[in-house]
Amino acid sequence: MVDGVFHDAPDAVAALALTHGAGGNRDSALLVALAEGLARRRVSVLRYNLPFRVLRNQGPPNRAHAQHDREGIADAVTHLADLAGSVPIFMGGHSYGGRQSSILAAEQPHCASGLVLLSYPLHPPAKPDRLRTEHFPMVRMPSLFVHGDRDPFGSLEELNSAVPQLGGAAVVVPVEGARHDLGGAKSSATVQFIVDAIETHVVAR
Repeated sequence: MVDGVFHDAPDAVAALALTHGAGGNRDSALLVALAEGLARRRVSVLRYNLPFRVLRNQGPPNRAHAQHDREGIADAVTHLADLAGSVPIFMGGHSYGGRQSSILAAEQPHCASGLVLLSYPLHPPAKPDRLRTEHFPMVRMPSLFVHGDRDPFGSLEELNSAVPQLGGAAVVVPVEGARHDLGGAKSSATVQFIVDAIETHVVAR
């Protein structure tokens, strides 16, 4: 059972399964704002909780259970396909949710039409040697990275250096002045900017 909220876009041309980071949930201000904005742009959105968050409403995920979280992402993609009908299905999320979506893409190359990765956690803060890119060569589907230029989990320079490792096409969209939370939906202009980037990515496929 997927713990999610479906934003049904009239005359949808694409759909996105969107999930949260390690410290958030499906009701984070950023996810709600993006889902509402995309639904007005003919992109249906399922914003949902990862399995670790369903089990407890606080605290970070357990690394030993990451596979279970990826199974939850796969379930959400399948559920969204049932809800949205015959439109391209994309998947992704903020930080941890995006990272696990990208690993699922490496494990199951045909599970979605593309990735939407918000603030991809390239490495832990102040630990640039611990890159989280070992699966990148196996990611074949198109990927969109939306990334703040002040993100301590990876600079734009580091991200742009890592993206060529991907097995599929990728686009990096910088968000000026944003840290890892991408502003947390405090700025309507930032939300609109991200909605524009996602719409361009998913509609073009």
